Amino acid sequence: KSYEMDKALPLLNQGIVLSLGVAFLGLVSSSLYTVEAGKRGLIFDRFSGVKSKVISEGTHFLIPFVQNPIYFNVRITPGTFTSPTASKDMQRIQLSLRVLFRPDESKLRDIYTNYGIDYDESVLPSIANEVAKAVIAGFNAEELVTQRDNVSRLVRNGLVERASHFGIILEDVSIIHIGFSPEFTKAIEHKQVAQQSAERQKFLVERSKQEKLAEVILAEGETEAARLIQDAMKTGHEFLELRRIEAAKEIAETLSRSRSVTYLSPGNNILLNSPQQH
Repeated sequence: KSYEMDKALPLLNQGIVLSLGVAFLGLVSSSLYTVEAGKRGLIFDRFSGVKSKVISEGTHFLIPFVQNPIYFNVRITPGTFTSPTASKDMQRIQLSLRVLFRPDESKLRDIYTNYGIDYDESVLPSIANEVAKAVIAGFNAEELVTQRDNVSRLVRNGLVERASHFGIILEDVSIIHIGFSPEFTKAIEHKQVAQQSAERQKFLVERSKQEKLAEVILAEGETEAARLIQDAMKTGHEFLELRRIEAAKEIAETLSRSRSVTYLSPGNNILLNSPQQH
């Protein structure tokens, strides 16, 4: 028996060492945690709560079974929100917003303590609806179309300010759609058709005025030309001679383009295709 115990003791010692080694490796492994790229970490301590220090990317140590890591995504993230509201003239409006947001890294502890990891789902829809209602209520429905840039600026400034109170940074805010009620949309279409018709009628009236003015100017020009011709005829025959020369020139040009005309030199007395008489 003593021999068998002496033989089993080394094996027992090896098992204990192996177990201690495995336990040590498990303890070291549980003491390490890694913060991936684009994320930040917080430490929750079972005795002191969430620590204020923000952990950057990389591998870090913690106390096993006492501390746990909390991971936050700090990349810029898109979000879309739709808010049903009403305009100043009580028209139903459906406003859709697109935002790019990220958490303020210096306020991660407050964000986690107050709103949790899914802070964006808790905060952004609420403040987007609040700001949209406040801004849209200051404009008539038509002004939302004609002053869209101003509306977008007010919504953006309001959202950026409100989000900062919750530790959220908005990199961009834009209005992607303003929806109106079917009744208002039809009214706008009818108004546009009426405006186009009015513009066409205005164009036709203006064109008629211009045509009449052109006729008056033409008549005045012809009257003035007749008066000048009459004056020229009273003072001499130069004008009539000029007209005669111009008419002769025009006749000559017309005859020169005709193939059935034969030109004879002045003074020639030639009878073509005529038999001689004795």
